[in-house]
Amino acid sequence: MANTYTQLHIQLVFAVKGRDSLIRKSWKDELYKYITGIVQNHGHKMLAINGMPDHIHIFIGYNPNQKIPDLIETIKTDSNHFIKRSGFSKFAFSWQAGYGAFSYSRSQVTAVAEYIMNQEEHHRKKTFREEYLEMLQKFEIEYKEAYLFDFVDVFEWE
Repeated sequence: MANTYTQLHIQLVFAVKGRDSLIRKSWKDELYKYITGIVQNHGHKMLAINGMPDHIHIFIGYNPNQKIPDLIETIKTDSNHFIKRSGFSKFAFSWQAGYGAFSYSRSQVTAVAEYIMNQEEHHRKKTFREEYLEMLQKFEIEYKEAYLFDFVDVFEWE
């Protein structure tokens, strides 16, 4: 579209189904590279990707030519197939329904990227539940407890 310019920065957050700690340190980098490929193939710019064994944060320069729900569905479906094809998990792997999407200004990009890249350190002090609820409150997003992720606050990298 001629004369259309955007600068949109979106953080996507979603969890492994049942909040199981199934993402292993031994293959998380391969998963992140695969997801980066999905994001870039759809015209978005990967700014940061990281997570923990039970959830993932993806920070992108968002291309408004694709709806966020469609991007999330593609990331979840394709990465789920990738994990299964690669034989990474001896357990049934699936992403949980739902996600968080949070927008940031240009001045916040560096801080958000650093926050995402330091997930392990961050989660020594705060659970995913605490982190996610804090984000919802910070962004003044109304939510119903019954519709949030299934929270389990015990995880370890293996």
